Amino acid sequence: MQGFQALTVETLAERLASNAALRARIGERTARWRVREVGDGNLNLVFIVEGEAGSAVVKQALPYVRLVGESWPLPLKRTFFETNALIRQAERDPGRTPQVFHFDADQALVVMEYLTPHVILRRALIEGRRLPKVARDLGLFAARTLFRGSDLSMETARRKADLALFADNVALCAITEDLVFSDPYFAAEKNRHTSPQLDELVAELRADRDLKVEAQRLKHLFAANAETLLHGDLHTGSVMVTDDDTRVIDPEFAFYGPMAFDVGMMLANFWMNYFAQAGHEANGDRGPMRAYLLGVVEEIWRVFCAEFGRLWRTERTGILYPRALFEDQGDALAAEQALDCVLHGVWVDMLGFAGVEIHRRILGLAHNADFETIEDPNLRARCEAAALKFGRHLAVNRSALQGLGRIAALAERLDAGSVS
Repeated sequence: MQGFQALTVETLAERLASNAALRARIGERTARWRVREVGDGNLNLVFIVEGEAGSAVVKQALPYVRLVGESWPLPLKRTFFETNALIRQAERDPGRTPQVFHFDADQALVVMEYLTPHVILRRALIEGRRLPKVARDLGLFAARTLFRGSDLSMETARRKADLALFADNVALCAITEDLVFSDPYFAAEKNRHTSPQLDELVAELRADRDLKVEAQRLKHLFAANAETLLHGDLHTGSVMVTDDDTRVIDPEFAFYGPMAFDVGMMLANFWMNYFAQAGHEANGDRGPMRAYLLGVVEEIWRVFCAEFGRLWRTERTGILYPRALFEDQGDALAAEQALDCVLHGVWVDMLGFAGVEIHRRILGLAHNADFETIEDPNLRARCEAAALKFGRHLAVNRSALQGLGRIAALAERLDAGSVS
C-alpha cells in the first residue's frame, strides 16, 4: 500500500493528468474533464470520466471491503487479477468485455472502456425489460471462456503458468468460500435476513443436515477442482446490456475452479429475479416477464451446451480427451460419449452451485437488489421464501433432477404457493 491514495471526484483529474492512456481517450485538456462517481458495488471505487475527445471508466480497488469498511481489509492486488482476467476473456470471446486501456498496480486502478448506453442487467430485469440477445450472448460467453481456459484447449505450460498466477487471488477466493458455502448455514456475524418473517424457515434450513453436507461438498469441489479460469462472480450485476449488446464486467474474483460454478451463479440470479417478480408488479402484470426469465435460463443452457460441443469438436487441443485417442483412431463416437459425460457433470454441479448462491443472497452478507428493492417486508419475505425452498431443492437433489422443464415447473408452483 506504499504510496496508495484513494481517488475522489475532486482529485482524479489532477492525479491522472499525466496518464497518456486516459488523455488519449478523454482529451488533452484536463480542465475540461468531467468526473462522476458511479460505483455502487460492494468493493471498489468506480468513476466515469468524460472530456472533449471521449470517455472512459476508472476503477480503483480499496484496501478493504467497501460494503463493510476498514474493519475488513482486502488486498489491492485484486485489480491485477481483474485486469488479467479481462485480457484473457477478450481473447476467448472477443467483444464481450470492456476494453482495457491502462493498469496501474501501485494505485490499484484500471482504465477501461465506458459502456454506454448500457445499463446493469439486474436493474433492467427488475424494471421488467426483456433483452432479446442476452441469453444467447451469455451462453456463448460461458462456453467460450470456460472451454478455452481449460486443459481441453490450452497449451499445457501456459495453462499451468496461468493457474499459478491466479492461485494468488487468495483473499477473494476466501470471501466466496465463506460467504457462499458456509456462512448462510449458521448464525454467522455478518449474516442478515428479512426478520421476523423468515426466522422459522431460516432456522429450518440451518438445521437441515442434508443441505449443510451438500453445501460443504460443493465448497470442496470449488476449492479443489482447478478446472478452468472462472469469472468467479458471474451474476446479473456483473453484466451490462443494451437490446443489441451484452458485456461482462468485474472479474476480480477470477481464479481456476470448476466450470459449473460460473454457470450456476449466472442461472441462479435469473431464477432469483423470477421469484422477485411478484414484488415488482405495482406497475403491471409480470406474467410475461416470468415466462421470459424461465426461457432465458433454458436458452443460456442450450446455447452453452451447443457451443461447448462445437468447441469440443473443433478446438479440443489440450491434454484432456485427446483426439489421438478418439477421432484419430476412427472412433468419433467415443469423443461424443466423453462430451456427454463432461456436460452431465457440469449440469449436476451447476444446479448445486445455483442453489447455494440463492441462499447466500438471501441469508448472508451481500444481498441483491432483486429482493432488496421490494419495500413491503411481508411481500419480500414471501418471494424470498419461495426462492430459498427452490435453492434447497437444487442443492440437495441436483443428481436426480431431469431437465430445466421440470425445474421451471417447480419454480412456477413455488411462486404460486401451490407447494411448500
